[in-house]
Amino acid sequence: MSIRTYIVDSFTDKPFQGNPAGVCLVDADLSDPAMLRIAQELNQAETAFVRALEQPGRFSIRFFSPKKEIALCGHATLASARIAFKVLGLEESHFINIEGLDLATRTTADSVTMSFPAYQTVPAEAPPALLAALGLKAVKNAVYNKETTILLLEIEDPAELAALSPDFTALLRSYSGINGVLVTAPSRTALHDFHSRYFWPWSGTNEDWATGGTHTFLTGYWAERLGKTRLKSFQASARTGSMDVELRDGRVIITSQANIVLEGVLHDRG
Repeated sequence: MSIRTYIVDSFTDKPFQGNPAGVCLVDADLSDPAMLRIAQELNQAETAFVRALEQPGRFSIRFFSPKKEIALCGHATLASARIAFKVLGLEESHFINIEGLDLATRTTADSVTMSFPAYQTVPAEAPPALLAALGLKAVKNAVYNKETTILLLEIEDPAELAALSPDFTALLRSYSGINGVLVTAPSRTALHDFHSRYFWPWSGTNEDWATGGTHTFLTGYWAERLGKTRLKSFQASARTGSMDVELRDGRVIITSQANIVLEGVLHDRG
């Protein structure tokens, strides 16, 4: 079996920054073990498996990290939309995930816009062991999103956020039952409204460099605090990433860029 395969750097206008995603264009459904094996081989934060459906411009999409299937992934959806535009000539694409969500995208030569669900958060507790593993002495707020099973921690200083160097072994031991922990802070410049970093050794790599899925609830979180529905987000990871986000008609609209850095054919003889 030969699979057209790409690596795309998402949430950046420069190659080798942002978040790299694998994109595999498949002609038929693969087994879950086969998709996990391929995701482990590509060794990106997530790999998207995209299969065309009967209706033009509609695709099924499955996301796998090297550890497990992830229901919703922003950067791999962005990457898939860029591939649909370049390879198939589609300006509008609809990606249907395993939960039946329609992730609608519109792509131009310069950008990709995605429509994602808008999720809520509820108050949560941050255990001292988790804070210690992250290198945090205190947090301003802690909330939880049930759809993504992610814990959100707000801190005061974006410089402290950028400097975090977690002990990932201790972080795994400090909490269970979540996919990851998102740390966020308000921006101190006019370039962005808020910063974030996402750590997810429970379900993927240690750090997700630039994350669209967390903005399903992070957008509403900061929209409420800042009193605005259009915001600019910066992910303060080593590779960095940025996106424009907007709350519109009960959805989160995410706009950013993506660069195709590798294309080829994957041969699966397993």
